[in-house]
Amino acid sequence: MKLLTVLLMFFTCLITVAHNDPNMDMDSIRANYVKAVSDKKLCKAMLAQLQTKNGNSVYLAYRGAFRTIWASHAINPIVKLNAFNKGKKDIENAVKESPNNIEIRFIRLSIQQNCPSFLGYNNEVEQDLQFIHANKNRITSIPLKNMIAAVVKKEIQ
Repeated sequence: MKLLTVLLMFFTCLITVAHNDPNMDMDSIRANYVKAVSDKKLCKAMLAQLQTKNGNSVYLAYRGAFRTIWASHAINPIVKLNAFNKGKKDIENAVKESPNNIEIRFIRLSIQQNCPSFLGYNNEVEQDLQFIHANKNRITSIPLKNMIAAVVKKEIQ
């Protein structure tokens, strides 16, 4: 019985630590960013989660990215365009708040590379690629490094 109580307390502590760890939170956001393109429910859930995150330009950039992804899941053209424009605005605001943040610049790059060209949101692709190449040694997160490497390699080839 004591062993069961100790185990329950241990797992409760682990869950609490994992829930409060901002890196674990960011890693799940990063992983879900890739998956949201093909998973409408996940995209919607991430949008809801990011609505509650304030005061951080990286969260703002991801919220914008998920909004632009949501546009691809929507059926109504007006809803698509509104979602895309709101997402683009969030991303650009995040870049203005933190212009030297590699992750934010990567988010903008990945959206600009993948959105339809008729939307006209592709002016900073070269600038962001150059910035990422020049600053890639500052990246400490392994999941972020892997995401960036996959996108940047694809762009170079």
